[in-house]
Amino acid sequence: MINFTKMHGLGNDYIYIDQTKGKNNIENIESFTKYVSDRHFGVGSDGVILIKESNVADVRMEIYNADGSQAQMCGNGIRCVGKYVYENGIVKNKKISVETLAGIKELQLSVEKGEVKEVTVNMGCAIWDESKKKIKIRAIDWDIEGTAVSMGNPHFVILTKDIDKIDLKKYGSYIEKHEMFPEGTNVEFIEVLGNNSIKMRVWERGSGETFACGTGACAAFAVCHDKKLVNNEATVHLLGGNLKIKIDELTNEIYMTGPATKICDGEIEIPYERIGENG
Repeated sequence: MINFTKMHGLGNDYIYIDQTKGKNNIENIESFTKYVSDRHFGVGSDGVILIKESNVADVRMEIYNADGSQAQMCGNGIRCVGKYVYENGIVKNKKISVETLAGIKELQLSVEKGEVKEVTVNMGCAIWDESKKKIKIRAIDWDIEGTAVSMGNPHFVILTKDIDKIDLKKYGSYIEKHEMFPEGTNVEFIEVLGNNSIKMRVWERGSGETFACGTGACAAFAVCHDKKLVNNEATVHLLGGNLKIKIDELTNEIYMTGPATKICDGEIEIPYERIGENG
C-alpha cells in the first residue's frame, strides 16, 4: 500500500507521496503516475510529486506529469510541498529550501494557527534567448507569434485576445510538440487586462490544460514585464484563481505568492497487472 496526500494549488492538483526515511517505495514511477493520475480508474490528478530527503536543501521534490514524464519544476506543486513538510513536522521553519531539477528554491510560509495558508516562492530569474523572443509558428490554421522563455522549465507565451474562445486542446497540444521545441514546451495564452492584471490559460507539457501553472504565470509575467505591459508586480488570473507575481528589479528574481490546499489523505494498492498492461 502507498500512502498519499492529494493537494492542489489553484486547482492544479497532484498526488503527494512522502518518501523520506525510506517510506512508500515505488518501483515503476512512470507507470504508477499514469495509473494514479487517471481520473476514472485512479485517484485523479495532474501528476505525482515525490517528497524526498536532500543533501543540499531541507527537502527534494520530484515531479511527474500525468503521462509519466518528469518535469523540472512546478510552481503550484512546490507551494504544496512547503505546506506538507511544515504541517507534517518534516521541516519546522517557516523559511524552507526545496531542491528541484531547476535548482534550489526558497519558500516563505504564511502560517495561521499551525496551518499554512499562503506560500511565497523565489522562482529565480527568467531565462531568455534573445533570438527566441519573437517566434512565429504555423499552428495548423493559425499563424502564431510568441516568446520562448524558461523558468527552469520551457514555456511558449502567446500574447493575444479573447483567450476564452481559443481551442486550447487543438493549438496547445500542437505547439507543445512542435519541432521548434524538441523537448516539448508548456504553452500559455495570455491577455493583458490593464491595471497590472494578466489573464491566462495554460496547456501544460505532459498534462494538457490545467487550472493553473505557477511557472507559467511567472513566464507570462516575465514576458509582459519585458514588453513594459505591466509594472514590477501583477496579478495573474487563471481558471483556478489568482497568483501574485512580482520582480526584484535589482536582481531580476521573480517571486510568486499563492495558496496551497489539502484535499485528503489516502492509501492506494498498486495493481501491478493493470500497470503492466497500460504502462
